[in-house]
This record gives sequence, C-alpha cells and structure tokens, in this order.
Amino acid sequence: MVGKKGSFFLFIFLCFFLIISALVAVAQEKQPSTPVSSQPENQSEARDYFVREYVVGPRDLLEIKVFELPEFDHTVRVSEDGSITLPLLGNVKVGGLTKDKIEKKLSEELEKYVKKAQVSVFIKEYQSSQVAIIGAVEKPGMYELVGRQTLLQMISQAGGFKENAANEIYVLREGQDGNTASIAIDLEDLLLNGNQKLNIPIYPNDVINVPVDRLITIYVFGEVRNPGAIQVKISQKVTLLQAIAQAGGLSENASKRGVIIKRKDKSGKEINMQVNLNDIIKGKKKDISLKEGDVIIVKESIF
Repeated sequence: MVGKKGSFFLFIFLCFFLIISALVAVAQEKQPSTPVSSQPENQSEARDYFVREYVVGPRDLLEIKVFELPEFDHTVRVSEDGSITLPLLGNVKVGGLTKDKIEKKLSEELEKYVKKAQVSVFIKEYQSSQVAIIGAVEKPGMYELVGRQTLLQMISQAGGFKENAANEIYVLREGQDGNTASIAIDLEDLLLNGNQKLNIPIYPNDVINVPVDRLITIYVFGEVRNPGAIQVKISQKVTLLQAIAQAGGLSENASKRGVIIKRKDKSGKEINMQVNLNDIIKGKKKDISLKEGDVIIVKESIF
C-alpha cells in the first residue's frame, strides 16, 4: 500500500513539473529577442547612423530651426575655425560636435531668451567630408564621403575606371604634420588577385588620382612568327619574354642565345644588350623590362 502511494505522488510531481516547464517555455517565446547586432541593416539606416554620428567641421552648411520661433531660423556655413554666427547668440563654436550635441548646445544658449527652446539642426552640405576623384574615371569630381567607404566603393560612385586607366593609381592623403603622403595601389593585384589589403579605407579630403595610361611602341624583328611593332600600356611594364610572345613567339630557326636589345639612353646614344633567353627561361637571370622605342632582334641559329 505504501509503494502505491509513493508511485502516485511521484506521478503527480512529474505532471506538475511538466506543466511548469511548458509554461516557462511559452513565456520565453513571447519575450522579444535581443538584437544580435546594432549595425545598420540597410542603406537608409546607414545614412541615419552617419548623420547622427557625423562630426561637423569647416565649410559644412547647417540649417537651424527653432520650434515656433521662425525668426531664429537660419542657414549658416561653418567657418574655418569651426564656428557659426547666429542672431542674439553671436559666435558659437560647433566644430567637432555631432548634430545632436549642437542642438543641445544651441538650446542651452537660447535658454536666456526662450524657455525650453526646441532646436533642430539639419546638415545640408558635408563640405568637410568630401573626396576628390580625378583622372581616368567616368565621372571625375568631388564626392561626399558618407560613413566608412573603401577605395573601390568611391571609384564605383565615380562610374568606375575608363579603359585608359593606368594599372597603378594613387591616394593622396594629408597627414597630421601637414605633409601629403602618396599611397600607390596596384590595380592588377587588387582586382585580379583579389588582394583586399589594397582596398584601403578612404578618409575626408583624400584625393584619388587615376592616371591616364598611354601606349608605347616596342619593335620585335628577326626570327619571330609575327615581326614588327607591338603596342602595350606603359603601366604594364612589358618584359622581353612577353614582347617576344606578343610577336608570336620564336620561329623554328631562332637562336635563343642570339637576342639583342637596342636602346637609346638619355643622351640619344644607342646601347646594344646581348641576351641569352635560356638563362631567363631557366631562372638564372631576371627577365628584362623594356622601355618605349626598344628594338629586339632575334638572330637566326647557325645550326
């Protein structure tokens, strides 16, 4: 009899435990989930985040309004020293402040004249956060830097590269010491090899310079399949082996030891360089970079 009672009470306890567990689970499902990330999920949110966190600087254009007091409404440009001039308040320092902090500061300043003044600030122009993109892009000009942008994102805003864009572009950036540094970016390494280290972040007042490439002419004569002139981009830095390949490669009668490069120095004097292609092919010597106007002569083998 005692064993039956114990089993009965155990059954009641298990039922009670299962009911409580079910109620807890339902309550947890009804609770709002905690956001995984506070990062903006779309372009609109990203824009709002940027406006909220943006630090006002020289040449920015601000539209200032005071609720129910239109006589205080003004559109002013921030001076080079980071200040604006307003009626009654005079010179007010706003450089280095966000939009919300400027609203709070102006509201406190207006307390002398208006109780609980409600001030709104709208940034009409972000002049202190612009980037210049010049050279071989579809739409060169000044671009607003909204939030965190990379090199390729800014180039995309400018319509992308033109066909005559050089392989190496430059980002000019002013340092804290006032000196301008030039950051060279190899486009082939960035775009073809996918080296994301070169897709650097862009900062206000950067200048992205995309030089216009130009074609240079190199001549390949002698024992090649298609002798004559070849044209290459100067930024491609064509080598001897590449030039011979573009000329169709060596003919059956070509001598790999009998290759001559004719080049003129700065004074106009002609220099002859004799090259053994076997040494370059086998890696014993480095391939030779060619210059505009170089003449390559591949001699015929005597065997």
